[in-house]
Amino acid sequence: MRILCCVKRVPAPGARINVTDDGRQVETAHLGFTTSPHEECAVEEAVLLTEAHGGTVTVLTLGPPEAVEQLRYAASVGAHELVLIPTGAGGVGGSPWDPQRTASALTEAIASREAEHGAFDLILFGNESADAGGFQVGVRVAHALGRPIVNGVKDIEIDDDTVIARRAVDAGFEVYELPRPAVLGVKEGLNLPRYPTMKGRLASKKVALEELMVDADPGGQSMIRLHRPAEEISKTEILGDSEEAAAKVVDLLEELGVLQ
Repeated sequence: MRILCCVKRVPAPGARINVTDDGRQVETAHLGFTTSPHEECAVEEAVLLTEAHGGTVTVLTLGPPEAVEQLRYAASVGAHELVLIPTGAGGVGGSPWDPQRTASALTEAIASREAEHGAFDLILFGNESADAGGFQVGVRVAHALGRPIVNGVKDIEIDDDTVIARRAVDAGFEVYELPRPAVLGVKEGLNLPRYPTMKGRLASKKVALEELMVDADPGGQSMIRLHRPAEEISKTEILGDSEEAAAKVVDLLEELGVLQ
């Protein structure tokens, strides 16, 4: 089984995000980066599936040269092949990488790899990226490749030539049976990603990294500016740290109207 995971380098969740003075870019001088959390679960699931059924995991990202860090991390937890489509310095650049342009470049890269090595049985995306949250790239790639896709997946099973995907809904789960090759958008919580071992980190440095110089025409979307909302400061009042605080707690509950 050959599985492809498309991942994205994003600012570390919970980090303080600042924008440049022109409002066009994120200030990265003191910002940490990581793999988008949904996609981290996608990599873990791909590794689990190949451990159970055999096969290889290829991890692909489109991003700056620094995104090699995220690819090496994927290799440290079990990915076998790494592919970078470099943007920015030394790579393809020009106009911004909106979802349409990104999906076009990924589609071309995937088609190129499949023409050389054969079709991927399963392509995994994160349900959405942690920074843009556009929900578009995976759907666009699946459509361009002519393959079925299910988003919001929280469980995956492999059965002969089909993939069974479950998506959580209010009443339980929706169950989908897709023919392979297929595309899935997975959500955080699908699994608990493993931490890389020292052995894994050392081995990841030896995994070959392929660079694909793929470009695509600009899409129909354009960024006006980035807006950072005003910070909300919350006030915390400590009622006490002993039994003397009990009366104050009762008074507060009465004030909130939760006591009859």
